[in-house]
Amino acid sequence: MTRPPLLIESPQNPQFKLWESALESRGLKKNGKFLLAGLKTVPEALRHHPGRFERLLFTDPAQVAGWRLPAGVEPVQLAPVLFRTLDVSGTGFPLLVGTVPKMPAIDLSQPPQGLELLCALGDPSNLGALLRSAAAFGVSRIVLLEGAAHPFHPKCLRAASNAQFALTLLRGPRWAAVNDAAGPLYALDGGGEDLTRFDWPADMRLILGEEGQGVPADCPALRLSVPTTGAVESLNATVAVSVALFARYAAVGNG
Repeated sequence: MTRPPLLIESPQNPQFKLWESALESRGLKKNGKFLLAGLKTVPEALRHHPGRFERLLFTDPAQVAGWRLPAGVEPVQLAPVLFRTLDVSGTGFPLLVGTVPKMPAIDLSQPPQGLELLCALGDPSNLGALLRSAAAFGVSRIVLLEGAAHPFHPKCLRAASNAQFALTLLRGPRWAAVNDAAGPLYALDGGGEDLTRFDWPADMRLILGEEGQGVPADCPALRLSVPTTGAVESLNATVAVSVALFARYAAVGNG
């Protein structure tokens, strides 16, 4: 890094307050900025997705002395107490500031395109883990139903390991509107059809309900289940859908 960094020391600085708002879903929605942390994820994101970021935040210039920043990424030095406020993961490693991408609303009156995952997970860590599996197993589009966690929440970013940048993210409707979606609907349910024997279609919408509540009973989706020993009552929602995504990927790949 060759250009001198901007120095911010006051917690009342408007830029700092903007970045601090990115720690909560409300601030993410209002201001449209997110913070990416991680010893591995930050360098990878800068290397593979440089256009998504605008600031690199750090407290010790020695940490970034040898970094070659993309032209659009400005270095910013923060007072230690300010950096610790933003570094909620406690990595001590530089943070990236990015702009939350636009997430268009899906038109469920149109048939599915590839594998679309309709998700209502409200826990950002669970959603992040789900996004990581989705990117690994060929999900074409992620549809975030009303009430789902924000995909750029710090906890979601940490769990997803940059999967957000490899997926198409769309806004979805309330549950009632899902019932009228065009094309085949499928949902995971403990009493459903054994998914290891299921003939997976190329284009489909797979629904994942809220933690503990599942998919509403009136949802007209074919229920699929993950076969288990029965030693536990149910699988964690993220684990169950990861197993289902792998089963489909093993059967049809990215088709």
